[in-house]
Amino acid sequence: MNPLLSRDFRMPFDQVKPEHVLPGIEEAVKGAQEEIERIAGASAERTYQNTVAALDAAVERVERAVTIAAHLMSVANSPELREAYGEAIPVFSAFFAQLPLNLGLYRAVREYAETPGAQELDPVRARRLEKLLDEFRRSGAELPDAERARVQEIQTELQSLATDFSNTLLDATNAFELHLTDEDDLAGLPGSARSQARAAAQEKGLEGWRFTLHGPSYLAFMRNSERRDLRRRMYEAYSNRASGGELDNRPRIARILALRRELAGLLGYRDFADLRLETNMIGDGTRATEFERDLYQKTLPYWQAEMDELQKFARTELGLDELRPWDLSFAMERLQRSRFEFDSEELRPYFPLPHVLEGLFEVCRRLFGITVTEVPNEAVWHEDVRYYEMHAQDGRHLGSFYADYYPREPKRGGAWMNSFISGEPQPDGTLAPHLGLIVTNSTPPEEGKPALLTHREVQTLFHEFGHLIHHLLSEVELPAIAGTNVPRDWVEVPSQFLENWTWEREALDLFARHVDTGEPIPEELFRKLHASRTFMEGYAQMRQLSFGTVDLALHIDFDPESGEDPLEFGNRVRERFHLRPEDAHDGFLCGFGHIFSSGYAASYYSYKWSEMLEADAFTRFRENGLFDRETGQRFAQSILTKGDSIDPAQQFRDFMGRDPDPEALLRRNLGAQPVGS
Repeated sequence: MNPLLSRDFRMPFDQVKPEHVLPGIEEAVKGAQEEIERIAGASAERTYQNTVAALDAAVERVERAVTIAAHLMSVANSPELREAYGEAIPVFSAFFAQLPLNLGLYRAVREYAETPGAQELDPVRARRLEKLLDEFRRSGAELPDAERARVQEIQTELQSLATDFSNTLLDATNAFELHLTDEDDLAGLPGSARSQARAAAQEKGLEGWRFTLHGPSYLAFMRNSERRDLRRRMYEAYSNRASGGELDNRPRIARILALRRELAGLLGYRDFADLRLETNMIGDGTRATEFERDLYQKTLPYWQAEMDELQKFARTELGLDELRPWDLSFAMERLQRSRFEFDSEELRPYFPLPHVLEGLFEVCRRLFGITVTEVPNEAVWHEDVRYYEMHAQDGRHLGSFYADYYPREPKRGGAWMNSFISGEPQPDGTLAPHLGLIVTNSTPPEEGKPALLTHREVQTLFHEFGHLIHHLLSEVELPAIAGTNVPRDWVEVPSQFLENWTWEREALDLFARHVDTGEPIPEELFRKLHASRTFMEGYAQMRQLSFGTVDLALHIDFDPESGEDPLEFGNRVRERFHLRPEDAHDGFLCGFGHIFSSGYAASYYSYKWSEMLEADAFTRFRENGLFDRETGQRFAQSILTKGDSIDPAQQFRDFMGRDPDPEALLRRNLGAQPVGS
């Protein structure tokens, strides 16, 4: 049997080879199409089970095969797998694109919606039916034949372009290295960065030290290197990835934007943002733009004050007359050390990965009554991958997950969570276990010692685990609206919410212990860490707003038919977020995978929108106690278990007892006082 089609709960990742990809996906698509034809042509009385449930089951079989293949592309990319996946893209893209355009299928669902049985559905199934009908309409099922066919062509091409964009970005990231052989060139770099670079050089059979554009290497270099010329070289390589030569994403950006604009027009929307955001909490592109603009204005004075201080410090203490982009991380790190007598590297020994994981699991046990245990599983895609089971307080198996913590060249950068299986109802009324994974690119271990993480890497791990428990704690029996299958501007709430525990003494004492002595973080060092939480937060917030603003501008204001270069357009939008307008003019967009190869097109604003919601939600734990079980259970029951079975705004009200307070984010991040105070 083709391992891509396995229905085993423990997926046989170790058995999937490139030659399995195309045949497996073709077989899954063929079976799903046959089922869809049966649904569309059925003459029996229509029920939820033989129409909506049957459709969801057919689609799930294809999604599962594609998800496995796409996952392997992200973590074990190879020329052979890339070629095989590329051949499969037109097959599954055409399937998903034509699905909501199938008139027979649309008619079948509408016919069911008009039956008495549909009027008596429970609220969860009624919501699924309503959303399914809306998907058909929003996807073009009611368009004339020629326009429906064009919609399908666009969707298929967009999928291929997204994959090509991601592959090119990965290749461009891997293509650069800074190879140093003179130890004087390492001035300012901490021992951890040096040893990691030494190991990276040895992997390639090189003498000296090798630095790359992968997160742990790049960030450590930019924050600490005293060699301004080398910082500039690293920065320019990173910010111009995939923007020229054989590895050039610029033509793909132009084509993607043009196709998205055309798609929106065909479907009757003003622009792609309105198409994309209609089903999000925010509703449309105008409201999203207003949200970004309002937050920009409120953040601007904090950002300006921070930049004034940073420039003065750089000039007087670092001898930098003019602060450039490749100086920012370095200058901020040095200012932080000066202001708080705090070097973030001091924390590394207190964050060995095994301890961090124990603490993360303990935090979730105290809050939500769950336990996590690592179990053996050799059917994985790399020897570093770990496998865990999660159980409820009563011993019920809630789900399992894979974890892939360290960077590798065949693995794309960043961090993410994926859901593989949403457990369905069992005879005893419970749900079968869910299955998912988390991926990070954290600092790897070396010389027999455990991986020592930065505090930011600890935050990232908590963030992705927040997504994971949103999936594994789901109590929604319909996978299509279970777990993380929620609006994009709601999905980041659980993940960003869990990050709060990485800043609290009571939580840190559960896991932040010195790798050699086992001692907790000294009180003085903790105070420095806590004081640094809002350090340069105006800059950090403005940086996120720059991403969200340029994303919306590209999908609302940019006219692909104007002949204008989308990079130049985007860079002009970004100018007001930089100290010097000319510093915004680089190839950043060619590496902006979130909006060109992931799911955040016209939706990057959702990070700040979600952060506003979770900052407000966390105030309940401030009031009731960091580990108050009743508050934790209420959060789980109101939000983590509900998926999209209830409107997200109502979920928030169910937990908080009121609508969101939009000022909560500013108070926490910037120390802003309420209006009128």
